[in-house]
Amino acid sequence: MKFASRTITQSILLICLCLLLLLSVNAQQAKPATDRQASAIAGKPDVNLLPEALRERGQKLLNQKDELKRTKLTGELLAADPRATLDFILALFATDPAVAVRRVILYELGRRPAVSSNPRFVQTLERCVTTEPDAEVAVSALDKLRAHRMREMRKLLTQRLEAARQKNDDAAFKVLAQDDERWISLVNGTMLPAFMRTPPPLFALKEGSQTVRVFSFGDFGNGAPENHKLAGAEQKQVAAAMLQAHRQTPFDFGLTVGDNFYPDGMESPADERWQTQWRELYDPLGVKIYATLGNHDWHAADSPAAELLYTQQSASWRMPAPYFTFTAGPVQFFALDTNEVSEAQLLWLQAALKQSRARWRVVYGHHPIYSGGQHGVSQILLKRLLPLLEGRADIYLAGHEHDMQHLKPADSQVHFFVNGAGGATIRTTGEKPNSLFALGGTHGFATLEANANTLTVKFIGTDLKTLYEYTLSKNGAP
Repeated sequence: MKFASRTITQSILLICLCLLLLLSVNAQQAKPATDRQASAIAGKPDVNLLPEALRERGQKLLNQKDELKRTKLTGELLAADPRATLDFILALFATDPAVAVRRVILYELGRRPAVSSNPRFVQTLERCVTTEPDAEVAVSALDKLRAHRMREMRKLLTQRLEAARQKNDDAAFKVLAQDDERWISLVNGTMLPAFMRTPPPLFALKEGSQTVRVFSFGDFGNGAPENHKLAGAEQKQVAAAMLQAHRQTPFDFGLTVGDNFYPDGMESPADERWQTQWRELYDPLGVKIYATLGNHDWHAADSPAAELLYTQQSASWRMPAPYFTFTAGPVQFFALDTNEVSEAQLLWLQAALKQSRARWRVVYGHHPIYSGGQHGVSQILLKRLLPLLEGRADIYLAGHEHDMQHLKPADSQVHFFVNGAGGATIRTTGEKPNSLFALGGTHGFATLEANANTLTVKFIGTDLKTLYEYTLSKNGAP
C-alpha cells in the first residue's frame, strides 16, 4: 500500500510538473512581440526584428564592412521608420564596434519624439552611461537621459499652466509662464539663465516715417569642408553679394533668421570662428545686424549664451535677447526664438503687437509656419503663433528651409517669406499649395524696403540679379 501510495504521489507530481512546463511554454508563446524583441536586443541584430519591407536594407547594413557607409545606412534605416526599426537599431547599438554608428544612433533616436521616451531606449541610455567604452558617447547618452527626465518633470508645469489657462487665472499663468522660461534651458541642456531670456524695452534704429532699407539672410554659418573653422565658399559669395549691393544702395541694417553657425552654434564669445565666419564677412558692411537663434544655434550647451554675450563686443552683431522688438522708420520688427515658443514669449509678443503703432509690422524667426520645402507646415507654430499674427502682422519672415519662398494662404492676412539660402547646402523645392514663389538650388539673400505706403520684398542672387519681387501696399494716411 505504501508503495502504491508513493507511486500515485510521484505520478501526481509528474503530471503537475508537465502542466507547469506546458503553461510555461504557452506563456512564452503568448508573450507580446515587444517582450521577445526586447530580449533579443542583448544578442546580434536580427533582420526579422524589422518590418518585412525594411529587411533587405537591414541585411545590407549588416553586410557592410565600411564604417562610414554603415553609419550612413544606419541613419537612413532609422529615419525610414523610427518606431518600427527601434528594436533592430538598439540591438545594433549594443553590438556594433564602430563609435560612429553608436553616435548616429543616439543622435537620431534622441531627437525623435516618437521614440526618445521609449522605455527600452531609456534603459539603453542608462546602460550606456556606465558601460560605453567611448567617453564621448557615454556623455551624449547622459545628456539624452537628462533631456528625457527634464521633459517628464516639465510636463507637470505644463499641466499647471493649462489649469491656470482654463480657470482664466491670468496672475498665476504669468508666474508659471516665467518659470517655464527656466525649464526651456533645463530641457535643452543650455547654460542660459532665465534672466537672459528677458527682452529689452522697445528701441528705435531710425526715427519717423523715413524709408528704411534692410537685408536679411539665414542658414548661412557653414564651415569650409577642409576646415570647419573657416567660412564656406557659398557663405562668402552671399556675404560679398550683400556688400556689393550695400555699396550700390546702402542698407540701414540687417537681419538673420537663424542657423548662424553650423553644426552646433558657438562655444563661447571668444570662439575663433567669430573672426572667420562673422567679422571678416559682415563687419565690412558697416551696419548692425539683428540676429535670431536657429535650431543649430541651440545644439551646444553654451551657444545661445555665447551668441547673446557677443553683442557686447561686436561692431555689427546684435542679439540683445532671444526675442526682442525695435522700430525703424515706418516698420516695427519683432525678432522671435522659434526653437521654443514659450508661453512667456507669446504673452510678450501679444502685448508688443497690440501696443505697436507702426505702419508695417514684420515678425521674423527661424522656423517657417507655412512652407513648401522639406519641413512643410509647422503644426505647433500654426496653432500657437499664427493666431497672434493674424490681423496684426504684415509679414512673417523665416529660414530653416534652405531655399527661397513666398506663401500666402487665401484665408490669412499675413505674407510668409522663407529666406534660408545664406550659405548652407541648398535644397530643391517646388511650388505647393499657398505658394506664390519657390526657388531651390540658388544661394542668395532678401531685401525689405518700406515707406509709408509700400513694403517691397526681393530675393537677390549672388550675381545681384533680382530673382523675385513682391510689393505690399497700404492706402490712406499712415
